[in-house]
Amino acid sequence: MLMPSIFGENLLDDFFGDLNGAARNQMRYAAPSSSLMKTDIKETENDYEINIDLPGFKKEDVQAELKDGYLVITAKNESSMEDTSSKEYIRRERFYGTCSRSFYVGKDVQQEDISAKFENGVLIMNVPKHVEKPVEEKKYIAITG
Repeated sequence: MLMPSIFGENLLDDFFGDLNGAARNQMRYAAPSSSLMKTDIKETENDYEINIDLPGFKKEDVQAELKDGYLVITAKNESSMEDTSSKEYIRRERFYGTCSRSFYVGKDVQQEDISAKFENGVLIMNVPKHVEKPVEEKKYIAITG
């Protein structure tokens, strides 16, 4: 028998699973979900364009760091979850905390080479492609007899 669902869960479990309502006020849904920091990486001729979705974050909440060849993006939302006793929440899914993601970009990439901008909840970064140094070709001297 198919049961109606909301948010990928069983609707009846939400309403009847906790009849006394105690667990509803717990922050069961405050953990970061898999939908945070969804990323698209596009390769262009000279660089990689990285687009990271950061809904609900402000530019001031986002930090990018280059460390040991890894580009580390951290977003921190420090808004407090107010205890509103006058409202009884059935479900809370807003995320308050820190999320982070890292990408290996190579040890040759310098901080000055990376550009970043934050527009409409999307962090857009351009990382130059790793340019491999050409291997010197061995040159032999002809020995005549």
